[in-house]
Amino acid sequence: MQAPQAVQAPQASVATVPALPLPDAPIRLVSLTPDAPTGPVAAPAAPPPAPIRVAALPPEPLPPAPRLVPPAAPAPVAPIALPSVRRGKVIGFPGVQAPGTIVVDTAARFLYLVRGDGTAIRYRVAVGRPGTTWKGVETVTAKQEWPQWTPTPEMRRSRPGLPRHVAGGPRNPLGARALYLGSTLYRIHGTTNPHSIGRAASAGCFRMLNEDVIELYRFVPVGTKVQVI
Repeated sequence: MQAPQAVQAPQASVATVPALPLPDAPIRLVSLTPDAPTGPVAAPAAPPPAPIRVAALPPEPLPPAPRLVPPAAPAPVAPIALPSVRRGKVIGFPGVQAPGTIVVDTAARFLYLVRGDGTAIRYRVAVGRPGTTWKGVETVTAKQEWPQWTPTPEMRRSRPGLPRHVAGGPRNPLGARALYLGSTLYRIHGTTNPHSIGRAASAGCFRMLNEDVIELYRFVPVGTKVQVI
């Protein structure tokens, strides 16, 4: 037997590309830039103006800050000079009245003589009956020792037995001293009825024990302010 012959694989056919003919003239390279526009050409935009630079001026010096000066403390008020107090009671008094002012508290039925150092001299008084009390500010316009008393027509109508006039003395209802308030008929005065002190018993005046009004009379000059509250 003859040996089998090897089978050869068919060879792939190779396509041949015909060679391009070389041009006789040199090749011109075409620019890749876009074609220039054929219409009117706009003028290039003007560059933006350069920013204006302003030289910074040095800051003006600030005026010195004002010095805060604390308000001066009020000068202490010296208490009024009084002789020795024997009858009245010296107490703390937080009022703002000027030294030497008389304050009458009709509700508490006390009279205060302000000293000006946070204290006052206090006296018990009788005040007006209901319907005769009043409030306000008056001034001591006159002082009288053992004053005379002339009842008003209203008093005599309400009390028909009253005399028209009573001379000064121990039996006078105004007592030993009187301080007249402004142009009114009201007074701070003594009494012949000590049991009425601390009550609403007068016709609008302020009664004090004779010993108390004698002491107050020494302390109070004409022109003293009287505040009735």
